[in-house]
Amino acid sequence: MNTPLDHPSAGTDPILSCEGLRKTYRLGRIPVPVLEEATVEVHEGEWLAILGASGSGKSTLLHILGGLDHPDRDGGAVSYRGETVSNLRGSDLNSYRNGDIGFVFQFYHLLPELSVLENAMLPCLVPGRWLAASLPLASATLGAIACGLAGWFFGDVALPAADDATPARLAVVALTWGVVGAALGVLAFQLLQVVAERTRLRVGARARESRRTLEEFGLGHRLQHRPSQLSGGERQRTAIARALANSPKVLLADEPTGNLDAHTGREILELLKIRHDAGLTIAMVTHDPKVAAYADRVIRIEDGRVLATER
Repeated sequence: MNTPLDHPSAGTDPILSCEGLRKTYRLGRIPVPVLEEATVEVHEGEWLAILGASGSGKSTLLHILGGLDHPDRDGGAVSYRGETVSNLRGSDLNSYRNGDIGFVFQFYHLLPELSVLENAMLPCLVPGRWLAASLPLASATLGAIACGLAGWFFGDVALPAADDATPARLAVVALTWGVVGAALGVLAFQLLQVVAERTRLRVGARARESRRTLEEFGLGHRLQHRPSQLSGGERQRTAIARALANSPKVLLADEPTGNLDAHTGREILELLKIRHDAGLTIAMVTHDPKVAAYADRVIRIEDGRVLATER
């Protein structure tokens, strides 16, 4: 079992761990094992580096730890604060991935149509499952009821003068108006949602926090720029700000400097170090021993197996 480094902020119990993890992909009919009996512990407050060559399984390990992928059936389990992540589904899994965990990737994965501030706030703009499903339905229902009732009580004005306002004819008018009302209700909801999101982006508490983080990262003058207008280092700093938007307990970084030059890479690592010194737990995969040296503890992975732990 791995022993945590005696870091000032490191806890004695793992906040995130996996045991006996196995993951196999298939190339046609040929099974390709990627992880074999991998056991890792990430202790609260520490910076763990997972060091290995390209194709060793380290990124797959990180994705499974973060709930982006699942191990094989009966292929071990991932635990977060004592709860088995592999058992989470639906909104519970989404909450884990969007709230408890922050992700930083090598290739940034910023949305090109959004500004720097909008990209940084993206995790905050994801609605809860209940709201996402219920509010459009409620808007459609209210629109249908309101217009349907109007059609029933005042539908005679829509009938030709020669037609009598019989209950059957009024019912047809009410049904037609109800369908139109449902469509108008959904449209009104969508317009209000756009206005609310734009307001949150300008003056909401999350917007203020994201602005503060971006300014801290030296991007205060880039808030309205698109990713295509940024350098590689600025894109990665934006991606880190996005990962921190919901104040995650654990930051999972997949080769965060792998697409950057040495100088810019050091700047990114220093940003992570500042956050780590403030108490953020980090698990980072890398193939570069110089990058791994920033961590409190290093584990090596080769051919899907965790081989050794280093201080």
